[in-house]
Amino acid sequence: MTALTLTTSGAASLRADVIVVGVAKSAAGPVVAAGAEAVDKGFDGRLAAVLETLGATGAEGEVTKVPAPAGFKSPVVLAVGLGREPEKDEAYGTESLRRAAGVAARSLSGTKKAGVALPVESAEDVAAIGEGLLLGSYAFTVYRGGEKKTGAKAGAKAGAKDAGQKEPLAEAVLIGAKPRDKAHKAAADRAIALTEEINRARDLINTPSNDLTPAGFAALATTAAKEHGLKVEVLDEKALAKGGYGGLIGVGQGSANPPRLVRLSYTARGAKQSLAFVGKGITYDSGGISLKPAGHNETMKCDMSGAAAVFAAVVTAARLGLKANVTGWLALAENMPSGSATRPGDVLRMYSGKTVEVLNTDAEGRLVLADAITRASEEKPDAIVDVATLTGAMMLALGNRTFGIMANDDAFRTSLHEIADEAGEASWPMPLPADLRKGLDSPIADLANMGERMGGGLVAGIFLREFVPEGITWGHLDIAGPAFNEGAPFGYTPKGGTGSAVRTLVGLAEHAAAGDLG
Repeated sequence: MTALTLTTSGAASLRADVIVVGVAKSAAGPVVAAGAEAVDKGFDGRLAAVLETLGATGAEGEVTKVPAPAGFKSPVVLAVGLGREPEKDEAYGTESLRRAAGVAARSLSGTKKAGVALPVESAEDVAAIGEGLLLGSYAFTVYRGGEKKTGAKAGAKAGAKDAGQKEPLAEAVLIGAKPRDKAHKAAADRAIALTEEINRARDLINTPSNDLTPAGFAALATTAAKEHGLKVEVLDEKALAKGGYGGLIGVGQGSANPPRLVRLSYTARGAKQSLAFVGKGITYDSGGISLKPAGHNETMKCDMSGAAAVFAAVVTAARLGLKANVTGWLALAENMPSGSATRPGDVLRMYSGKTVEVLNTDAEGRLVLADAITRASEEKPDAIVDVATLTGAMMLALGNRTFGIMANDDAFRTSLHEIADEAGEASWPMPLPADLRKGLDSPIADLANMGERMGGGLVAGIFLREFVPEGITWGHLDIAGPAFNEGAPFGYTPKGGTGSAVRTLVGLAEHAAAGDLG
């Protein structure tokens, strides 16, 4: 992973392969952003004019390279677009800085050392730029080249040389950030811990299903738990059957790779609030007997993105030493068609005791989540948040970059939305309309796993709410859109697994540590 360091050295004297500066868009043309004063001075105050001559506008995501001015110890200046110039007395938004840093990092693959002179006015800016750099430099190359590796365990960097690809930026030095300033150093340390775990989640999501089975995921979680002092419990298929986890067993019984339920627990001394995170972990989703149509199976290794996010968030909470108790529940199964698979029309008895008529075996995520939510509720946390690539309907509603938020408490839903916004993750609060509940009625069971087609993402949330006991605050994040980027990279977001919702969950844990769950 890219190394991140802080320095008060000037851009001119820093020995690096490139100096990164920010440029913003204004009505009068490109404007050099704060932090690049020394670089602009080296161009006799004409850096913006030089960039404009080369076609730069300052638009978000734009990258322009120019030779460094005389006297600089770095040979190249890379200008990255920040988007619209802030109004007078306003600062650049942290998400603008995060995205610009990510674009710069992606543009500098193969570079050993970069000095980054983006605007730093606060510790929040240090955190945002650091996150952007470390997330933007991510690459998953485990399966490239001829050397045998072992999936997610091999790490994202392995194999790059074998494939003839450029390796990620090796070191980023954040100019203007003070290494002896406690707030700046804490912001950088947090960025490093957070992004390492997000990138671990990305590795898991990108790993093909033949290398990441429910048992394999559970083993990786167990290893990480030991490394970071977490308590871990893994229920295998025998324990699940004995315990009455009908949802997990029902979804996983058609596969040669049986299901698992993993409990990861971080306990902090002096903690006043507790959280339970529940993640959908379908390591491959064929749709089961209700087989997905051609063209919809190829990326279904990503259907465990919710569990990856929960895993990463719990480990991050431990690494940051947050004063909140955080428990993660990974509901892991592989949804496959076979002679032993659950059939449409079958009835499952869930862990809660409720019965569910399975009308569509491709609506399986809600079944494994329901069991895990019920189990998590038994520990009476202050709040439960589940995370899942749950419905295509949410993608139709919100697109590929925004996740939906539902909750049984309006104030908590608002809090989750605000925390996501603070973290730089696009989200939108969604309702749970009472009239849609009737569609889940079944003539033979307590409820069905499918309801009305219109509003399908909301129906899935209503289904899950049926398994949340009275008195428990609950939120639901449907990350079907942003969890896996099938398009070109943008900002700090790579192609493939993104690690969506990790920052929101960690932000929520930080609020809990402060005694403020909203």
